[in-house]
Amino acid sequence: MFKRNRDLGEELNEILDMDFLGLEVDQRLYLKQSAIESCVNLIGRTISTADFRFMRDDRRVNSDFDYLLNVRPNSNQSAAEFWKDFVYTLLTENEVLVIVSDNDEFLIADNFTRNKYAVYEDTFVDVEVKGYTFKRTFPMNEVIYMTYNNKKFTRFLDGMFKDYSELFSRMIETKMYENQIRALAEIDTTQRLDQNTRDRLSNFINRMYNSFKKNAFAIVPKTKGFDYEEITRNSASKNQPIKELGELRVDVTKQVANILGVPSALVLGDLAEYETALKAFIRFTARPLIEQIKDELNAKLIDEHEYKKGLEIKVYGVSERNPIEMADSADKMVASGAWSRNEVREKFGDERVDDPRMDEYVITKNYQTLDELEGGENE
Repeated sequence: MFKRNRDLGEELNEILDMDFLGLEVDQRLYLKQSAIESCVNLIGRTISTADFRFMRDDRRVNSDFDYLLNVRPNSNQSAAEFWKDFVYTLLTENEVLVIVSDNDEFLIADNFTRNKYAVYEDTFVDVEVKGYTFKRTFPMNEVIYMTYNNKKFTRFLDGMFKDYSELFSRMIETKMYENQIRALAEIDTTQRLDQNTRDRLSNFINRMYNSFKKNAFAIVPKTKGFDYEEITRNSASKNQPIKELGELRVDVTKQVANILGVPSALVLGDLAEYETALKAFIRFTARPLIEQIKDELNAKLIDEHEYKKGLEIKVYGVSERNPIEMADSADKMVASGAWSRNEVREKFGDERVDDPRMDEYVITKNYQTLDELEGGENE
């Protein structure tokens, strides 16, 4: 009798040491990536539509950098891909460095070290691009370097996504727990559970679980000394709606969009506020970023002597409106005599026409001064 009790105690300890079958829920990193990709890529796609032109006296001139800026900056990227990558790096890393390789290609650096000086220009060393590290030193006047100056965005991401990811994971865990099928396996402890028996029992439980999981109709043989019982979820437990998971994701996206200055209606596809949101996005987000890029390109690609002669880089294709949609406004601008037809073409992103008559101011409306109106009444 004492030997049997001792064996039962050993068997109980072995059962307590057995692993239980279950599913663990990892942190949902895609919550963070989804919010960043939705907002940052929207800005990147917008900037990628830019057309960089070298202008002198309001007329386009040819430059060796035209092809690099607008067609193919390097052998592996088109201009649209390059500028999307450029903006993505700038917004997420708070800075971006573009170097000119020995074969005259624009390359975006993955890693680099900046040496700052008080009097002399800064330099960049250990510049790495796709696993290759350049041995040379790049001075500031030979690279395109920009900072976003929005460290609040970086701090916001570091703190917010930790809390939101934990909350999002807990909500998913709760939802999975409510819909989880739980079961108890009762084992007759009168038989000794040696390692061989435990392995066979574990293999049997796994095969039984897979049969229930994969098959719509499953039959499992009943084994002596082993009972399987499912525990149904308590119907009185509070149900976690799935829509709360979507609301949390929308809230995170809105927070990131607000930090970047992107109207949430554009990111979330709210068509009711699309036009208003688009105007705000172009005016307060895309246009300032374009101006910053334009200033950097003018400083690095055009020397001071040529700039004083009127040569500069202008960016079109982002803030201009569709001339077809704004035809009535264009007609009023010309008809009132406030702008010439060439000036109106420039406002819509088109080049001037080489015709002197296009620079003339015409009035097609019967605009009259107050004196003329009073004189007509007297007559």
